Amino acid sequence: MPSIAIVGAGPGMGLAIARTFGSRGFDVALIARNRDKLNDLAGRLDAEGITAAAFPADVLDHDALTQALKDAATRFGGIDVLEYSPAGSLESTTLTAPSETSPSDVQWAMDFLLYGAIAATRTVLPAMREAGAGTLLYTNGAGSVDPTPMLGNLNAAQAALRNWVLSLHKELADTGVQAAHVAIGVWVGTDGPPGVPAASAEEVAPLYWDLHTQRDEVERVFTV
Repeated sequence: MPSIAIVGAGPGMGLAIARTFGSRGFDVALIARNRDKLNDLAGRLDAEGITAAAFPADVLDHDALTQALKDAATRFGGIDVLEYSPAGSLESTTLTAPSETSPSDVQWAMDFLLYGAIAATRTVLPAMREAGAGTLLYTNGAGSVDPTPMLGNLNAAQAALRNWVLSLHKELADTGVQAAHVAIGVWVGTDGPPGVPAASAEEVAPLYWDLHTQRDEVERVFTV
């Protein structure tokens, strides 16, 4: 059975992506900080006939993230698709305008988005290269493409991740490994700020399957 590892798995996009791939025959490795929440997600997927397992790790702890991915590869006989989408909460996030941004305001976002993605990729990519097959998918906000001043520090890190993914896509051309970027320009779910465009995770998730199967695009931007 092919497998997908979802880094940053949660009850929104992570679960929807897991269902999208799991319903098509993929085993699912769920990676995030909270073991209880991961076990709950795995149980929900198992009840739907999708084989899933939890591998707790914090994306800021690169050694733990690396080990979780190695454990997932051992459990499922390899990782065919990596999806990287850790998400913080607005309550715990400090946002700054570009002119008010200090290096430390950007550093946390770089650690969370770019450096975690690099660590995860370095773990799974060698086996994909050897097999001549695999998919690497990275989720970001649309501010990575069209920045918003109030998100100046976050958008800078998002743009760094996007730039790195687009470059990785070019590097991996003709290797059989696909790297692609998803920029989500809506609030996912029904609990967003008033007036902000929203969509369900189930509406967004098919983009990931398209990028995995069509393999001719480096990026999709989801808007409504």
